[in-house]
Amino acid sequence: MASLVVKGLTFLALGAAVAHAQLWDQTIQTSYGPVEGFQYFNQSTLEKYFGISDSNVTAFLGVPFAADTGYQNRWKPPQPREPWNNTLKATNFGPACPSKGTDNISEDCLSLNLWTNAGSPDARLPVMVWNQGSDETSNDTWWYGGGMALKDVILITFNRRDDAFGYLAHPELNEEGYQTTGHKTSGNYGILDQLEVLKWVQKNIAKFGGDPDRVTVAGQSFGSSQVYHAVNSPLFTGYFHGGISQSGIRYPYDTMLAGLATSYVNMSTAIQHGVNYITSHNVSTIAELRTLSMESLLIGSQDRVGNESIWWVTALSAGYPLIFKPVLDDYVLPKKYIETLMEGPANDVPVITGNTKDESGASPTTDYTLAEYESYCTLKYGNLSSRYFQLYPAHQNQTIADQAWNAAARDTSLIGSWAYATDWYKAAASPFYTYYWTHAPPGQDQGAFHQSEIMYALNALYANADTYPFTQADYEIQEKMSSYWANFAKTLDPNQGGSYTGKGALPRWSPNSANGTQAVMELGNSFGRVPIAKPAQVKLIMDYFHQQVPY
Repeated sequence: MASLVVKGLTFLALGAAVAHAQLWDQTIQTSYGPVEGFQYFNQSTLEKYFGISDSNVTAFLGVPFAADTGYQNRWKPPQPREPWNNTLKATNFGPACPSKGTDNISEDCLSLNLWTNAGSPDARLPVMVWNQGSDETSNDTWWYGGGMALKDVILITFNRRDDAFGYLAHPELNEEGYQTTGHKTSGNYGILDQLEVLKWVQKNIAKFGGDPDRVTVAGQSFGSSQVYHAVNSPLFTGYFHGGISQSGIRYPYDTMLAGLATSYVNMSTAIQHGVNYITSHNVSTIAELRTLSMESLLIGSQDRVGNESIWWVTALSAGYPLIFKPVLDDYVLPKKYIETLMEGPANDVPVITGNTKDESGASPTTDYTLAEYESYCTLKYGNLSSRYFQLYPAHQNQTIADQAWNAAARDTSLIGSWAYATDWYKAAASPFYTYYWTHAPPGQDQGAFHQSEIMYALNALYANADTYPFTQADYEIQEKMSSYWANFAKTLDPNQGGSYTGKGALPRWSPNSANGTQAVMELGNSFGRVPIAKPAQVKLIMDYFHQQVPY
């Protein structure tokens, strides 16, 4: 059997201790053709990182779930793939979808990876479908699925189209959409890639020991918006049963949404970007654009957009605004966030969302001058700025100003998650859980940075131990964190499912409530309920939110 080549993880050898029952020596017949996986862990890895000597974990990598997206298949929903007859040796990740700065890219990129601990096809294990951030690939150690599989959750990662390849809108494409759906829709092909994976799961997962009636969609950053869109889109009804949105669902009145990956654009704006994109490539029609090379289409596919007079203000608290991102098209994305919050989501399912301590404008390395702090915050809070400086004072000291900036950014994230969860119950009935991740992985100076919780939540420290000098405390945090995620996949309740094997009891994580109790669940350095901010700070930020036009 061929060896797996993945980012130097030499421990993922293919000849390890044999468990009592497994799928790696079986050929699995999928809806497109037969596939064969491989034994994922060797004995030394299991003993070193998990304290066991064998497992059933089988991996299937690079399994196509749709056709090549190039040329005539560009800017279309995922198309059916030509079936294959010879057994696919699923031992290597497929190429990434087109993106600047990413190696091994191809438009024939719609493939998925699956890790299962099932000993036979009738195991009926829950399934978690993972969405990575923007311009990232499914081949990343942070979301390798062997650890989650050991907790008896099948983890699936996949590649999807991003940027102009996944979110180009245009009048001609709207007409094509109308011919196939009865709606003038375009610009959401990356979202439809996720839907195609979920359809593949319904058709095939039972053959891998999975339960098609227990499917959780999960993701982080731009991937969290994929979860958000699944919750809000009628097209996804029946294909999943719970959502985990990490960094994360924000209150529709939060101005940061405009710059974050969880945002969207209206159709008229999306079309303007699409027309500009076509013009910049010296063609005038979609048909002509479909004849160009992938390499030429990468030009202009990720550029930032925004009036320079507002760009620097947005950048203070957020990442860069993407041009090509999900589009309000009255079909895939039928409603604004505020509308789905007030009227109820298309899919009323249990949801987890939250943020990390050092993201969304907060960072241990914040270095605004005192003058910048006062100027930026005055500009941002306007008629509320005097209250703001009373609650987040600088005391004519830059260090204190940096601390105040970070405190306000963190409070805003906590209050935003809490406010959304509180309003969720006005029109939805399913439990809604919010968290605040506080642990900084060792060996770096960015704190509890954006994405830092992923490898803990997915039980993937084993795959990242060459990068971070993890201690016993990290593995104890991972055991709690990943148990919440695995329990949720099993029961839609992070407290129930029997996933936790650590010392003592897993701290109880209560869902948010309609009465607005001002607390969220801290995960990381501690595990327990924490207040979102002082009452006066909550009042200030909520007053600020409600002066804004909701998203």
